[in-house]
Amino acid sequence: MKEMILLKLGELVLKGLNRHYFEEQLMANARRRLKACGEFKVTTRQSITYVEPKNEDCDMDRAFEAMKKIFGAAGVCRCRACEKDKEAMLAAIQEFLAGDLAAAKTFKVECKRSDKTFPLNSIQLAQYLGGELDDLYPHLTAEMHHPDLTVYVEVRDDHAFVHGNTEPGAGGLPVGMAGRAVSLLSGGIDSPVASWMMAKRGLELDMVHFFSYPYTSEAAKEKVLELARILTPWTGRLVVHVVPFTAIQEELRRSCPEELFTILMRRFMMRISAQVAQRIGAGALVTGESLGQVASQTMEAMRCTGAVTDLPIFRPVVGMDKEEIVRISRKIGAFETSILPYEDCCTVFTPKHPRLKPTLAECVRAEEALDVEGLVKAAVDGIERVFIAAK
Repeated sequence: MKEMILLKLGELVLKGLNRHYFEEQLMANARRRLKACGEFKVTTRQSITYVEPKNEDCDMDRAFEAMKKIFGAAGVCRCRACEKDKEAMLAAIQEFLAGDLAAAKTFKVECKRSDKTFPLNSIQLAQYLGGELDDLYPHLTAEMHHPDLTVYVEVRDDHAFVHGNTEPGAGGLPVGMAGRAVSLLSGGIDSPVASWMMAKRGLELDMVHFFSYPYTSEAAKEKVLELARILTPWTGRLVVHVVPFTAIQEELRRSCPEELFTILMRRFMMRISAQVAQRIGAGALVTGESLGQVASQTMEAMRCTGAVTDLPIFRPVVGMDKEEIVRISRKIGAFETSILPYEDCCTVFTPKHPRLKPTLAECVRAEEALDVEGLVKAAVDGIERVFIAAK
């Protein structure tokens, strides 16, 4: 019988009476990501999501890589379905895992019997298959604790499934289960990681990027769009709202104290992002702020920036150091793009001595010299929307 992909569900199995909503979202996300790989049938039974090719034209390698980036799956493996017969299972193991069996030095067999009508219990089936494999492959030694290869056999309602070692999945919750949020995406390391972390908790994201042409270049803008493309295999399709930010920054430079420039700029970013959230029906904002990393990310500064909106602000990397953030950035494939030497709007007109502990009162006083509502409206009206599909 044909090869399939199995998604082993993680914390979804703990969701009680709401579990089927999570499973349906996971299957919908998987179907959408699989469209570029061919025609697949996606179903969920007994805590397993089955990805079954409908024809020989399906790209199984590409599909497997796509499924490893589906949030909600704790483990992913390629498997072979076979008849529920011990000889058929042995033959499937020999054929499907031939390369793994040849390369390994130690092995064990683990069996799970969901179909209780099958005549052998899990231990008896594992003993039979393990004994046969030990005779057929003299170079293999049985090892129950740390084998090179674990042969898994699952006897389920319709078929038996055989597979080797399961690869880690993306974990988390299916994107879309936790609602929708707007993530502030710069060209640095932190904000793509923060976006990825919140998508892992089930948030569907739109991105907002602040573009200060001519102080920031088209190359800098393209860098941010490339970061969004890197995120889409994990997050699914994205919309990047590119905000013209030059007029606001120039007005801040003309009218406000230099030491407050960065914090006032970030207050405008929060106002504009909140307006985008309102337009698209999002319920939260996401930032890549890490406590104490720069002057605008002190506790006092974050209080001042957050005060302009009633929306919850998720800061998933707030307690992480740079090494931890970089580790995730490399994992998701964003690091090399994030460190490309293109400027972003946060480096424009940077004050020599930014205020580390601003107060809300002095920020409000400084903004009295500005047409805050008019500046925000002009920026929102000038937004360019870039639609990015998953690769």
